[in-house]
Amino acid sequence: MTAYIDLKLYATLKKFSPPSPEKYPVEPGTTVLSVIEKLGIPKNEAKLVFIDGIISELTTPLHGGERVGIFPPVGGG
Repeated sequence: MTAYIDLKLYATLKKFSPPSPEKYPVEPGTTVLSVIEKLGIPKNEAKLVFIDGIISELTTPLHGGERVGIFPPVGGG
């Protein structure tokens, strides 16, 4: 059964955004890394992941209904 996540890609990752990111289909158990690979995002460009506002790992499984935010590496001073 297909479930959906609300996917937000930030900064330089926006160019990889799918047509309907607010309703991105995933199979339950799919990991964030699988989503990144499916979208063609190089793994080293996805540095920070938030799931429902909580910092998470690329290996975190998704079940549907989550808000997933993915950020590239950022610099600052």
